[in-house]
Amino acid sequence: MENLKKHILMVLTSHAEMEHTDSKTGVWLGEFTDPYYEFIDAGYRVTLASPKGGRPPVDPMSELTENITGANRRFQDDESAKIAFARTYELALMDASDYDAVFYPGGHGPIWDLATDGNSGRLILDFYNSGKPVAAVCHGPAALIKAEELQPGFLDGKNISAFTNIEETMVGRAGNVPYQLESRLKELGANLSSAMIPFVSHVEIDGLLVTGQNPLSAGPAARALIKVIEEGY
Repeated sequence: MENLKKHILMVLTSHAEMEHTDSKTGVWLGEFTDPYYEFIDAGYRVTLASPKGGRPPVDPMSELTENITGANRRFQDDESAKIAFARTYELALMDASDYDAVFYPGGHGPIWDLATDGNSGRLILDFYNSGKPVAAVCHGPAALIKAEELQPGFLDGKNISAFTNIEETMVGRAGNVPYQLESRLKELGANLSSAMIPFVSHVEIDGLLVTGQNPLSAGPAARALIKVIEEGY
């Protein structure tokens, strides 16, 4: 199968702290596990990286019963996946030429570290400018902010989705973040689209850029990325 040759890089946050609260954040677990198994089941290889390397922090809310997905349960019984998650590579060591696409899961962490990480910003531009797709979901699109800073105009007119201001307010964390992601992406020139109802899945595909709105969009965004890869670039 040709798919066996495909290799996806998943970039996870290393940031756990939030503002004005003792609550922690990190990776939203289902936004990692849902796409991870979409890629694995499609026959892809997956490599995990994060700014600091090692095990990324996991948002405790994403491990609550009401937020557990089938992929989360599968992950808990998957020793090789758990080892890979505990031993993510340092982002600075990653090279876009080694992969076919990159995927950024959310959790609130990326709005701090990946939004300002030069290695991440350069990596996104290396993928995109070499004709390889870039995907992100929920707060993962915060990583696009650094790409825009490094290549002004990168986001101008791009049709994307991300966690919305109203969703941020509804989860009670609007006062614990340094900026509203939806507003910031719009300020940088992006056209941000979302589902009419908060927390309903919504995915945008704009050429090589694939973005999803919220946790329920993680699996669909991964499937959309697979479609983009398989249709060629």
